[in-house]
Amino acid sequence: MDIQVKQQGNDGLQFHLSNNSVSLVIETVTDGYIFLRHFGKKINQYNASNWAQFIDRAFSPGPYADNRCFSLDTQRQVYATSGMGDFRYPAIMISNEKDMGLDLRFQSYEIIEEIVKLTGLPSSHADKKAAKTLRLTLVDDVLAIHVKLFYTVFTDTSVIATHVEVTNNGTQPYVIEKIHSAMLDLEHSNYELIELAGAYAREKTFQKTPLKQGLMSVNSRRGASSHQATPFTCLATPTTNEEQGEVIGMHLVYSGDFEAGVFVDQLQKTRMFIGLNHETFHWNLAPKQTFTAPEALITYTNQGFGAMTRDMHHFVSNHILNGVYQKALRPILLNNWEATYFDFDESKILALADKAVEVGIELLVLDDGWFGKRDDDNSSLGDWFLHEKKLPKGLESLVEQVNEKGLQFGIWVEPEMISVDSELYRSHPDWCLHMANRDHLYSRNQLVLDLSRVDVQEYLIDAMSKVCTSANISYVKWDMNRNMTCVASALRQYGVKEISHRYMLGLYRILTSLTAKFPHILFESCSGGGGRYDLGMLAYMPQTWTSDNTDAVCRLQIQYGTSFIYPVITMGAHVSAVPNHQVGRITSLQTRGAIAMAGNLGYELDLTQLPQIELDEIEKQVQTYKAIRPIIQQGDLYRLLNPTTTPNETAFMYVDKDKTAAVITYCQVLAQAESPTVVLRLKGLDETASYIDMETKKSYGGDELMYVGLTIPLERTDFYAVTFHFEKC
Repeated sequence: MDIQVKQQGNDGLQFHLSNNSVSLVIETVTDGYIFLRHFGKKINQYNASNWAQFIDRAFSPGPYADNRCFSLDTQRQVYATSGMGDFRYPAIMISNEKDMGLDLRFQSYEIIEEIVKLTGLPSSHADKKAAKTLRLTLVDDVLAIHVKLFYTVFTDTSVIATHVEVTNNGTQPYVIEKIHSAMLDLEHSNYELIELAGAYAREKTFQKTPLKQGLMSVNSRRGASSHQATPFTCLATPTTNEEQGEVIGMHLVYSGDFEAGVFVDQLQKTRMFIGLNHETFHWNLAPKQTFTAPEALITYTNQGFGAMTRDMHHFVSNHILNGVYQKALRPILLNNWEATYFDFDESKILALADKAVEVGIELLVLDDGWFGKRDDDNSSLGDWFLHEKKLPKGLESLVEQVNEKGLQFGIWVEPEMISVDSELYRSHPDWCLHMANRDHLYSRNQLVLDLSRVDVQEYLIDAMSKVCTSANISYVKWDMNRNMTCVASALRQYGVKEISHRYMLGLYRILTSLTAKFPHILFESCSGGGGRYDLGMLAYMPQTWTSDNTDAVCRLQIQYGTSFIYPVITMGAHVSAVPNHQVGRITSLQTRGAIAMAGNLGYELDLTQLPQIELDEIEKQVQTYKAIRPIIQQGDLYRLLNPTTTPNETAFMYVDKDKTAAVITYCQVLAQAESPTVVLRLKGLDETASYIDMETKKSYGGDELMYVGLTIPLERTDFYAVTFHFEKC
């Protein structure tokens, strides 16, 4: 890890940030213009082998009357503005009634011997000696606008963290109309754009599209990162696969509206970007005020998607997740939702607890319906007090009985929402997001609380604190089941396009308070499943409910896409009943268990209605998972067969950090006549060691397993899955 600064001639500086695998080179030139020279594979030193050519390009203007060759429109910029001759997609736009241009020039730099934490926003963290930051200050002297760019390199990862601060040092107010957290100008456009798209119950679908001239965007305008999009994108060379090829990635540590993508210009150069979505964002920047944009991460590898994945998993586990559960093994849970829905009482919950103990489950979760008068999804959100008709002896009594059986206890909440049929709404109808003189828009019969308001934030901190102290609660599932509409505040304190971002700042303030108050609680984020599965939420809640779709076959695609950037230890995966409640498919309990064990295992079905043979099988699954849980949750992931390229087959592999154990999961979707035999070449093992198959007790060399392969038993059945467990001799 290093940041080198070299003098370039009389008025230029070169900044070279590097660690063991990546280099970022930035140069300043005449009159304070600043350009990107290299981002990619680590180089020892930069001597301008790719020297910039200044050519007279038609319709590309420049600042010098006597030099038609110099134009910002044709150079690789570090942080592009609008109105100053660069017609490509800008990273920042600032305006007032008189001016809409921004002419940023380099003023100064500082090297900081640690990471710089963001105030009020989630961001990465590192030990003091494990990171180093370069701060570049750019200034528009006419507008007195100062922009500070921060770049942090780490000792243990190729990831570079970056964020932007904008300060109004003048006397006039301005509006930030657009701001990106990261931007990279690249030399060519021979890439494919990778995104994780989807829909509710079909999240994180891997998609790739060849670049073309113009704008290609991935975005959300829903008030959340969303089921439909993910605040991540990467560029990959066309031949890239799991093991080889260049990959350049961008991630936003944020949970609200965002945009990411590329702009390919007329010279086939590519501008890559990620940041707040300008369609739903404006910020009024008064004199002497500073605005901080969310943190972004930029990554590079020339060793394919697998290397990018493992580096991101390592980074998220070590630099994004926080607290007691940063690396702690996750408990195996039983959630009552699909077992009872809203129809439960104390006796039903305790009967489920008894069965959970029998099969070795560790945590019982009480889902929706325990509060207010909540007997369906039409009422009571906001009324965070006990539904006494269902639990007349009280929550504390129920939890004590569950704890006495040897189970931890968890509870479901949806704090950001409000029902019109609630005591909270009747007391505070102005607390929801709504536009003056317009009727409400409903989704799932609920409205969204206005978290831009401090009084609403204080209410939720108090209400959730009371929930968390009402009994011995060790797990909280924090749900959010609708997207934002009518995004305006009754207080009218801020511009209407500020509200969605101020909502996120309010949410982060609430989560900062609660996670500090209750460090022993495992918080799991949920938004109808994966509707807000992002790095921003993971900074507070180290686990996410991956999808409401628990069908094992659907989960192959969902968990594959999720695994692309998010560690397995963050990914909730449950065994549910069949026919599956989302798609109606019938799969074997073995297959459902094998796919759920590829994440954080849980169960979401009525154990009291299962025959003993199935309870015995679940008990065996739980015992198996406890043995392999450290390998899956804390090991390195290798995707052996991908459902995007081999739709009928999927195979994942997990290897612990010391290469002493491995788990392989293989799934066949549909049986085929005269299907070929499958031999999987394993990855990530110690090729000098021997490994024992813990089922058959046969021993194989690591080199044999990797270079000869492991035969998968041929099964003539649909929806077949099998798990292998190897331990080093």
